[in-house]
Amino acid sequence: MYRTALRNVLAHKGRLLMTALAILLGTAFVSGTLVFSDTLGQAMKNSFAKSYTDVSVLVTDRTVGTRMGGGNIEDEKNTEKLTDATVKQIAALPGAAKSRGVVSGFIGVSDKKGNLIGEVWSAMGGNYVPDPSGKDSRYPLVEGKTPSGPKEVALDKATADKGGYHVGDTVRIARNGPALEVKLAGIVTTDDPQITSGGTLTLLDTASAQKILLTPGQYSSVSVLAKSGTTESALLDQVSNVLPKAGDFRTKTGQQLIDEQAEVIAKGTDKMKTMLLVFAIISLFVSIFIIANTFTMLVAQRTKELALLRAVGASRSQVTRSVLVEALALGVTASAAGLLAGIGIGAGMQSLIHATAPGMPTGPLVIAPTTVVVTLVVGVLVAVLSAVLPALRASRIAPVTAMSSGDQPATQKSLVIRNVVGSVFTIGGLGLVVTGAATRSSSGQVPVGAGVGLALIGIFVLLPLLSRPVIALVGPLLAKVAGTPGKLARRNAVRNPRRTAATAAALTIGLALVTGLSVLGSSVSDMVDKAVTSSMKADYDVTLATGDLTPELAAAIAKAPGVAVSSPINRAFWELGGALHSVRGFDAAGFEQLVQPKMVSGSAAALKQGQILVDSNMAKKENLSVGSNVKVDYRTGGAASQGTLTVGGVYEGNTMISEVIMASAEIAKHEPQPYLSEVLVKGTDGPSAALKQSIKDATGNNPVVEVKTRQDMRDEFSKMITFALNMMYGLLGMAVVIAVIGVINTLAMSVFERKREIGMLRAIGLDRRGIKRMVRLESVVISLFGAVIGVALGTFAAWAVNRTLISSLPTLTTVVPYGQLLLFLALAGLVGLVAALWPARQASKLNILVSIKTD
Repeated sequence: MYRTALRNVLAHKGRLLMTALAILLGTAFVSGTLVFSDTLGQAMKNSFAKSYTDVSVLVTDRTVGTRMGGGNIEDEKNTEKLTDATVKQIAALPGAAKSRGVVSGFIGVSDKKGNLIGEVWSAMGGNYVPDPSGKDSRYPLVEGKTPSGPKEVALDKATADKGGYHVGDTVRIARNGPALEVKLAGIVTTDDPQITSGGTLTLLDTASAQKILLTPGQYSSVSVLAKSGTTESALLDQVSNVLPKAGDFRTKTGQQLIDEQAEVIAKGTDKMKTMLLVFAIISLFVSIFIIANTFTMLVAQRTKELALLRAVGASRSQVTRSVLVEALALGVTASAAGLLAGIGIGAGMQSLIHATAPGMPTGPLVIAPTTVVVTLVVGVLVAVLSAVLPALRASRIAPVTAMSSGDQPATQKSLVIRNVVGSVFTIGGLGLVVTGAATRSSSGQVPVGAGVGLALIGIFVLLPLLSRPVIALVGPLLAKVAGTPGKLARRNAVRNPRRTAATAAALTIGLALVTGLSVLGSSVSDMVDKAVTSSMKADYDVTLATGDLTPELAAAIAKAPGVAVSSPINRAFWELGGALHSVRGFDAAGFEQLVQPKMVSGSAAALKQGQILVDSNMAKKENLSVGSNVKVDYRTGGAASQGTLTVGGVYEGNTMISEVIMASAEIAKHEPQPYLSEVLVKGTDGPSAALKQSIKDATGNNPVVEVKTRQDMRDEFSKMITFALNMMYGLLGMAVVIAVIGVINTLAMSVFERKREIGMLRAIGLDRRGIKRMVRLESVVISLFGAVIGVALGTFAAWAVNRTLISSLPTLTTVVPYGQLLLFLALAGLVGLVAALWPARQASKLNILVSIKTD
């Protein structure tokens, strides 16, 4: 029987080719993901490890850091910092070869057009520390001289090249205040992976760096190199003993830093790997329907052969095993090919990243044993499990009753059981979805997720039952447009409902996911669009890409020519009524000219009286109304930390405004250095190019400053949504390709088993063109059937998910992008048409007489 099974694989290799291709693509996705993520992760670990080659111990001051790239965060209780005295004490330790005081923070570099070079998150500033020879081994000087004084800087070579700068040129640098013009004194190189992968590095002498990034005489960290023979742990103990006792410092050995970085990289690559594997699993899930459909059709086409095997003594278990062995052989072969293809994909992705981002770490391909085992096991399991039901059906073929050719019709009992099971799953799943959606909170997300899964399974089981009424709807249209080929196409599509359902299910999965993502994206975009349109009256929103503006910058914007009203927005996080809330502060005098919240009760003018405005969701949750007093903890410590605030108004919840609004002056009483997130500006004559330039000029043309209109804000968010959706569509593309392969495979095998029928149609007058049209229309009908079910299910799931987000996004409503969904349906029809090209051509080329004589 095993030899027979293997001979059957070779005999039907043409019919199994498309199925093998589906497995190959799915396993290639899996192995490619594993190879690429492992290779990238290892390359990044090796690269970042180089950053600590000259660091045995690193001391970091945890009370001083850069807040969103901006102002300093300082814990006033800890006054002792890392100073020159600390650096000298550490350098004098018996186990220390040398110590280095490090100043670090954000400094952006502008190109000659005024645009920021590189990305904000990778723009670094630091101190150049020359040794007695005048050189800094950490940053080798390749051109020019050492920077000296606040008006000189050194740039890394890549940044200088991108900006077109040469030694002696004037360079504009910026933090969170007005931009500064400095002279480029020197150009350096570095092996810091953050810089080599596209970041920018700006170096100043230590005193100037401290003044710009910290405070004079202060360091953010101290790196120490151990003497030969001194272990890192021993040096760590020595360093810990001389650190200021009142400080809050973190001390780590070089190896601990390398291990921490490796862990961070591993977590990052694991997240990427998990995301990619989810889409790989979706592709393999789609493959299951294709494999099961293929073996079902093969069993039906080999009814005589299997019956003869039973007649000559083969048992049911032997027949079952023979079909499973065929699937096993197919799975092993296709998975091995998929593994090789995946290795190629991993290498290609590595090359692509290197080509698009030359500085990204690269290294040899990492093909872990786990990758090989997982790819082969997953591919084989998918193939064998998909063939279990067809194998069981094959074993039930009776030796006598199955001696005639043709597909064995499903019994009435099996159809009833299938429909009952499918109905139970579908109704139960939909019930869970509705129950979860009714909660209108995140607690309903689990029931919604489980319900969608159950409903999806139930609908897959019910697809044969649904195929007849759904496809019947297009019957009159097909007959009217395509005549006889249209009528035949409709009848062929519903002739074998199970086959049609299995073919359409692959497209249903893809379209359900794509539709759900599209509806969610449209809903969120609409919410942001309405929030910006309804609440913002300001002409411009001025933000800093690093997040935190200085009061000086806000004051400069307010004085810019053409500015009528402006308001810096500061933010605090206080405990109101025992719960932590975000409080945003606006200038009370100009608030109503810049912001227009939809008031439910009270008045926005209450801000001028020192009262607060709360959104309707918080008011409902905390049982607040106009005149209510709220206990507040300003989180500053001591008796002054406690207080009471009065509610002066309630406004409709808006995602662009925080839960609590207060006058900036009131926040400043409890937050001496509040976090300034943005500045709203209204012009004397409305928005204009002149006003925008005036604001930019007021910031010293700081390349990090962004001046955006309401439309800019809407467009920016729309681009983010579009990018995320396009990425998801691209990752789902493999599942769609596999679904197309399934349609081609089903049609090709259907043409093969309908040779006699096609020959008879040709004999009674249907020409080649009519045959082609019949097969193509059949494919289009099946594809549209799967697409319609997928679009409906995806829309329903997105509605339910939106309902569970209402508690956190109160203005979120479900927006159905009808134009986009119609486009998806049109593309599904086109996919069906393209998938039918080859099978239709093969059907039209069949010889009439040979086909009629086919047994």
